[in-house]
Amino acid sequence: MSTVSIDHIAMPTANAEKLIAFYKRLGFTINDEDEWRAGKAGIFSIQVGDSKINVHPEGYTANLRGPTATPGCGDICFVWDGTADECKQMLQDAGVEIISGPGPRKGALRHRDAVSMYARDPDDNLLEWMIYLDK
Repeated sequence: MSTVSIDHIAMPTANAEKLIAFYKRLGFTINDEDEWRAGKAGIFSIQVGDSKINVHPEGYTANLRGPTATPGCGDICFVWDGTADECKQMLQDAGVEIISGPGPRKGALRHRDAVSMYARDPDDNLLEWMIYLDK
């Protein structure tokens, strides 16, 4: 037996409403948003393929999280299933500033050529979109 994937990661936010709007503009699904808004869930999450990002909204307190986690502590790399030009257009259409790239990178699939580009979300988390070139 071994560890085979990541189920979820977690990050705090200083402004849940801005974060939800940002990730929705990028096409992500927000899980448990209605329950969170109704006060029935302490957190919501951003669905990313078969994984998710749990978001700890402002005021969330729990002892099962990193003791120094603060908004902006995230550095997340997404895989884009398309071309670099398509990814760039998607980000521009969503009003997201690309701060670097596209440029050559080595992703988790090190045997594959890739490029990536970087942006930031409303909490200043660093976001990267990895585009594998050899499909």
